[in-house]
Parts: sequence; structure tokens; C-alpha cells
Amino acid sequence: MTDSVPPGRSVCRNTRVTSHTATVNAEQAARLEAIVRDRGYRLRDVPYARFSGVKPDHNVTCYESGKVVIQGKGTREFVEFVLEPEVLQTAVLGYETVLNPELLDPRLGVDESGKGDFFGPLCVAGVYVNAEVIERWKESGIRDSKSIGSDNQIAILAERIRETPGCVVSVVPIGCEAYNRMHRTSGSVNTILAWGHARVIENLMLQRDRMKPLPVRAISDQFARDTKTVSRALMELGRGIELVQRHKAESDIAVAAASILARHEFVTRLKALEKQYGHRLPKGASAAVENAARELVAAEGPEVLPKVAKMHFRTSFRVLGLPEPPPSTWKQGKKSS
Repeated sequence: MTDSVPPGRSVCRNTRVTSHTATVNAEQAARLEAIVRDRGYRLRDVPYARFSGVKPDHNVTCYESGKVVIQGKGTREFVEFVLEPEVLQTAVLGYETVLNPELLDPRLGVDESGKGDFFGPLCVAGVYVNAEVIERWKESGIRDSKSIGSDNQIAILAERIRETPGCVVSVVPIGCEAYNRMHRTSGSVNTILAWGHARVIENLMLQRDRMKPLPVRAISDQFARDTKTVSRALMELGRGIELVQRHKAESDIAVAAASILARHEFVTRLKALEKQYGHRLPKGASAAVENAARELVAAEGPEVLPKVAKMHFRTSFRVLGLPEPPPSTWKQGKKSS
């Protein structure tokens, strides 16, 4: 296959890749299916898959949705020499930063954790990365925290992020009592989130002497319909940097790293609250969470709830036996209950 790499740019060809995903249209799926059926793959049945084939060093699965998943130690070779030239007819793997140089831009990533959890604080984190940091994180496992099921793995990655030379971080935890005060004043989770994101960006920019080179933008997930919600909350230094808000921002490694730090802070503080009050405080907002809240209130009294929980959640009204506000006037962020 012909590689169009600009002069002076090198591409790492030795990075170990054991899994890869791509999206194909109907024509590309047909080409890939012919390859799998004609080149010695052992066919297998996979739920929701159009076809799937296995070889000793890799397997290929194409789902009805058009998503293709390649796994195994032979993934890189298959992607570079079969999938890209014969099916997709474009070169991407190993050339991401050549095709999209912005992936190496120095930038800030911001994300939060605890927004959808009844118990525990809301934690917002920010991370500065540059090209050297991104290079160090290749094959590190740093990705969106929602795809990491283990709290122990979150802790390992959080330590790795903090110890990376050139990386600058800031974490802003908003404890339950402060969170509840802010919500009583604003009546909006998005207002609290906007303040948290703005505070983290400002904290990072206060450390700009450690950033080489200075960040060209800050990236965060778009949690509010109005993108000006965060822009209006920005503080003095934060107003001097471009703010980019987009859905699924965790696909950017800077935001993914921030999501890990925020989740680690949330989990650490939730465990500390459990130890302080001697009660189990489950994550999320489920029937198990409601039962745990009832047990806590029965043992410690209703006055303990605002110290460990977000009181605007419907869970608190049910636990305390209060009438729930009508849905039409219920003001809260996404995924609260």
C-alpha cells in the first residue's frame, strides 16, 4: 500500500496493537466478508454479527451495525495490509497524528465524575497534555473512565497520569454540603458543573509556567444545551483560551485522562464517607442506593443525608417521605434520578 507521509514526519510502526475498531458501509462490509470467507478463516457465530472469522493470531467480526472489531496479536498486520488497503481504501492506523496533527496540540482536557451518583461529591478534573505526554501514554490504557470497571485500575492509571513528566493536573471536589448549597441557590446541576469546569481551567492556567508549550484550547464534554453555559462561567485566565465543547469528548486522550482523575477522586471520597459514617454508600442511583439511604437515615437520623448525598435527587424525597416535585419543574442535569 502507498503511504503518503509528509517529509520529515516519522510514524511508529512498532507500537503493539491487539485490538482495533472501524466502521464500514455496505459495500466495504461485502468486501471484508469475501476476504474472511475466502482466506482460510474459521467461521463462527457471534450474536448480532453479520459474520465473524478466526485465525491463529487474530479474529475479525463485522456486526450488523457496521462496526468491525479486530482482536489478537495479528491485529496491526491485518489492519495495515488488509483492512485499510483492500476494504477501507484509506490509511489510518499508525498515521493518526499525520492525518490529524491537532491530536498532538498542547491542550487541556476537563471532565467530571459523580454527577449521576446520589451518594458522594461531584468531582471535576483537568489535565494538560503536550506531544511528549501523549507519546508517553501510548499503550498505557488511559481511556474514558466509564470503560474501566475496576476501581483499582482507575487508581493505577490516576497515579500514572500524575507521575507523567510534563503533565499538569487539577482536581476540584465539590462536597455534598457545598453541592447542596450551590443547588439551592442556582436550582441547576449545569450551573454547578459550569462553575466546576471553569474553576479547574482557571487552576490549570494558574500553573501555566509549568506548561511547555502553552495550551491552545480546553476541551470538555458538552453537558448543557447552551454551549455558553460554561463560557459565561470562565474566570480571568480561562477567558484567554479557546473552549471546545463537544459530545463524547472523552475520545480525546486529555479528556479521558481527566475523567480518570475525576473518578478516582470521587471513589476515594465516597469510601472516606463510608468509613466516616460506618454505612455502605453504593454508587449510582438505584433501588439498592435507595435502600442504603433508608438504612442510613434510620440509624443516623435525616440530618445526615445532606452530608453524604445530593438532595435534589428524587431518591432523597422518597427516603424522607416528602412529595416529589412535578416532572415539569424538576431541574437537574442528565442521568440524575
